[in-house]
Amino acid sequence: MVTGMELPKVGPFVYESSRVVVIDKPAGWLSVPSRIGAEDERLCVGRMLEKELLLRLWPVHRLDAEVSGLLIYAKDADTHRVLCAGFEHHQVHKTYLAWTVGPLPTGCKLGQAQRWQSLLLRGKKRAYVHAAGKEAVTLATPLAVDGSRVLWRLCPQTGRPHQLRVELSRRGCPILGDSLYGSTVTWGQGIALRAVELDLAELAGRDELELPARLTVLAGTGDHLAAGRSWFKAAARASASKSGHSIQSACPADGISSGAG
Repeated sequence: MVTGMELPKVGPFVYESSRVVVIDKPAGWLSVPSRIGAEDERLCVGRMLEKELLLRLWPVHRLDAEVSGLLIYAKDADTHRVLCAGFEHHQVHKTYLAWTVGPLPTGCKLGQAQRWQSLLLRGKKRAYVHAAGKEAVTLATPLAVDGSRVLWRLCPQTGRPHQLRVELSRRGCPILGDSLYGSTVTWGQGIALRAVELDLAELAGRDELELPARLTVLAGTGDHLAAGRSWFKAAARASASKSGHSIQSACPADGISSGAG
């Protein structure tokens, strides 16, 4: 819970125009208010943005509170409608990075994408594989093995609740910090899952919405392997400065191997 007179500001801003605002959501923040409303003490990106910008905003999509990364809000109802249609018709392509417990699942090779397909059903807290579930499809590429950890690039083709978290956990690779799905390693205020890119090149009406073809939180060339390692090091430093115990010590590294990003 935040106390005191000043509330933290949302950010960083990744992109803003007259039609949209795109935020790099911190882990631990809600995308939209939860069902219990004001009783939920967690910070909410949508509400904080509205106060900061003095605008009503429409959430286009959501990230779990534990997840960090790209989040789009529309500044008007028409923009919201077009963007929601784009997500629904798979005109927007999402890329995530994740650090998980190792080792690599049987049959996985570094740098080679696999298509994971299952039927997922959402329970009260967890999602799980069930014959009555909805189809979930993920393209998953292991990028590096670092000791007892694995870095993944994940491209969900569907948007089921907890889809990436379930798919990794059921293959013996829970995301670091994701105790709900079996991780025993902490990861700051959330889990080691980050929405790093949104490809909008195929979005109908993109030019009218003043949106670039690609939104990213990655610096430079957008190298996923380098970005994943940099992200891990930053998280480890932050963890050590707060608690004296780093993620590195919880997951000792005994060598690094990598595949083509």
